[in-house]
Amino acid sequence: MTTRVFVLSDHTGITAGSIARALLAQFPHQSFEMEEHPFLDSKDKVAAIVAEIERLNAEHHPPLVFSSFVNSEVRTLLAQACGSRLFDIFEAFTPPLEKLLGEAASPVTGQLHGIGNSGSYTARIKALDYAMIHDDGSITRNYAKADVILIGVSRSGKTPTCLYLALHNGLQAANYPLVDEDLETTRLPSILQEYKHKLIALTIEPKQLHRIRQQRRPGSRYASPEQCEWEVHQAENLFRKHHIPVIDTTAISIEEIAVHITAEIMH
Repeated sequence: MTTRVFVLSDHTGITAGSIARALLAQFPHQSFEMEEHPFLDSKDKVAAIVAEIERLNAEHHPPLVFSSFVNSEVRTLLAQACGSRLFDIFEAFTPPLEKLLGEAASPVTGQLHGIGNSGSYTARIKALDYAMIHDDGSITRNYAKADVILIGVSRSGKTPTCLYLALHNGLQAANYPLVDEDLETTRLPSILQEYKHKLIALTIEPKQLHRIRQQRRPGSRYASPEQCEWEVHQAENLFRKHHIPVIDTTAISIEEIAVHITAEIMH
């Protein structure tokens, strides 16, 4: 049976989402369906979510709820609706910190962005813009400004990884999809040759790639097992020839991929 999981926040919800994924990953034999609801910054938005939770409770399918609301009234409302199935990020950590630090917390929505380097939030937004503009090789003229360029076949995880690296690490990450024309030889695409030192490759098992593509374009040549097998084989030959670091994305999360990439960049 699949358990629905709500990640609720009055801001981006990135922190709550990351904690939820890390915790639920400890239960590999369970099936979860995660829904993220950021920017619940009005009473009407919160009321709609609470109504949905209460409906699921009445149907005996109560969801797990991870929350990072600052507003105490909203947190109380959720606690009443969810009971022991609510995991309130602030409630879990704030009281022990108040006791240790000898000071009452003064919650402010989005204040996390101001901790540490005051320019980090701006850097992440700038990096996010860069990742979106340089997605799927659509624009390549600014590769000189990239911290990393991800390459790989279509649907190997390049785009979500770039967005994660931007939002969480402030890295300017571009990605370049290898198409048939690139894969017919083991030559590195000319646009990438100058930036070989910035390249990190993502690969994936052909069977998993087939399953992913089949959901996107069922019955197409693009999704066929033969095409997936050929593309992955050719891409991995190219990576080996040019000594490009490779990360297998088949069985790991976006967060884990990002950790491997940042470690490679710092190496």
